[in-house]
Amino acid sequence: MRSRYAAYALCDSAYVQRTWHPDTRPAALDLRDGTRYLGLRVHGAQGDEVTFTAQLRLPDGERYALRERSRFTQLGGRWVYVDGDTPDA
Repeated sequence: MRSRYAAYALCDSAYVQRTWHPDTRPAALDLRDGTRYLGLRVHGAQGDEVTFTAQLRLPDGERYALRERSRFTQLGGRWVYVDGDTPDA
């Protein structure tokens, strides 16, 4: 989870793609939209799920908190992101 967050913050789309399950990852990913990643808080991890909040500053300057329960699975001996749910606001 933390390595994927760091990859988003560093605009390393190749790493994000490599750590995303091939059945659910997008064909292309452009992380250079001006979003700034301000912090990550991992609330908990159990089994194949991680709950976190990422603090972001969007390109228009608005601060945003993304809270997600992410699901991972092992593929070829490595953990990969499958999908996630965000709670209703």
